[in-house]
Amino acid sequence: MRTIQFFDTSLRDGEQTPGVSFNTHEKVQMARQLEAWGIDTIEAGFPVASPGDFEAVAAIARACQRMTVAGLARCKNKDIDAAYEALKEAKHPQIHVFLATSPVHREAKLKMTQAEVLASIRDHVTYAKQKFDLVQFSPEDATRTETDFLLQAVQTAIDAGATIINIPDTVGYSNPKEYGAIFKYLIENIHSEVPITFSSHCHDDLGMATANALAAIENGANRVEGTVNGIGERAGNTALEEVAVALRIRQDYYQATSQIDLAKTKQTSDLIARLSGIPVPKNKAVIGGNAFAHEAGIHQDGMLKNPATYEIITPQLVGVEKTSLPLGKLSGRHAFSDRLATLGYEFDQDLINALFKKFKVLADQKKVVTDQDLQALVADKLHRASDDYHLASLQVQYVSNGFQAAVVAVTDQTGERQTASAIGAGSVQAIYNALDQTFGQHPTLNSYEIEAITSGEDAQAEVRVSLQDPTTGKQTNGVGVAFDVLQASAKAYVNASSRLKE
Repeated sequence: MRTIQFFDTSLRDGEQTPGVSFNTHEKVQMARQLEAWGIDTIEAGFPVASPGDFEAVAAIARACQRMTVAGLARCKNKDIDAAYEALKEAKHPQIHVFLATSPVHREAKLKMTQAEVLASIRDHVTYAKQKFDLVQFSPEDATRTETDFLLQAVQTAIDAGATIINIPDTVGYSNPKEYGAIFKYLIENIHSEVPITFSSHCHDDLGMATANALAAIENGANRVEGTVNGIGERAGNTALEEVAVALRIRQDYYQATSQIDLAKTKQTSDLIARLSGIPVPKNKAVIGGNAFAHEAGIHQDGMLKNPATYEIITPQLVGVEKTSLPLGKLSGRHAFSDRLATLGYEFDQDLINALFKKFKVLADQKKVVTDQDLQALVADKLHRASDDYHLASLQVQYVSNGFQAAVVAVTDQTGERQTASAIGAGSVQAIYNALDQTFGQHPTLNSYEIEAITSGEDAQAEVRVSLQDPTTGKQTNGVGVAFDVLQASAKAYVNASSRLKE
């Protein structure tokens, strides 16, 4: 039975989701959780892209003990140098070099001939091999590349020292039969004196990312690339949790396994969802809210007689438990910090102390603090810690059959306070109009979503907003959590506005 390697690119490709932006602290937290989940290699970022990306890759390189940490690089020496510097302290460093190979990319983007593309691959993979033991090469837009030229590109990279070949379906164009055939053809025709790892990287534009990844595995790939919850550019990437569970449930068919600790799947998904601001759809496979819900009478009857009649995945397999967390206002700091560790969070003492104070306030308002409440508390703290602006106060005046009024106060990192008031057709609109004044910007509100984190009258509200600058087109997401819906709405808007102002 083969062991399939899992390569996570949530922090690189996932961050290309419109409106998603992780700071270094958030990336390190996610990296630690991904390592605990069992990821083999993490693509920590694109070091040359910005000082922030470089810093994040370096921080992840220092934090990870078991995982291989990879940095992305174009076929440019400066990119390779930046990746080398960022990964100097990694226990297991890897570079991921890429260059487009399809006709449309060669002609429209690169303005290069086939010969020039091959020469660039040879030169830059050779240069990368001088700095890294592990070199991965990706022919971007491989699935729209001529088959014979794709083989030439892959063989050139292998001859230059690449031992990992990734075949990206960059625009989600392929289907399982075609994609699997590409791997079969390449594996049968490449020449190498050392073992070569073939990896899949699929996008979900046609809804086939997971199916394509599994087809690659069927045809010899022994690594799969993707993201948690399938986040990523456009329609997203292969959802790694779906592949991991498919390999477990259909082990009889795929004859393959992985190092993924499936019991930590839900907490990994929750962390990525909260820090990215991208909620998991209710009908999402494996970890969606309805994944283990059965409403139809026939289904309920079958479940009561034997759960196997309609449930091929047990909730416990992926870490979905029905028990609540027995923490309350009398719980101590040790129990609190121990539970955070159980949920996969690692913080320094100062942050734990700050979170514990927030927990005590929360525990005074709730009879029982659940896992979901704690995750929301942590995510809210991390979001606000990464922002330059914070909601200091909120006052709303409600009048039936008339305009609503709001007064807000926002503080920046220096402690300077901005106050503004405004009216609106509704309370939320009045709050947002007032906040626009404090930020001096007038973004478009693309989406506003509200959800109760837990059930019951003491449930916290979680609000997610998406804003867009009408001039630049820049998008940001924001999350706010509070008992009061209006407070949560204001916090989410401040969170998104702060990032939009960067």
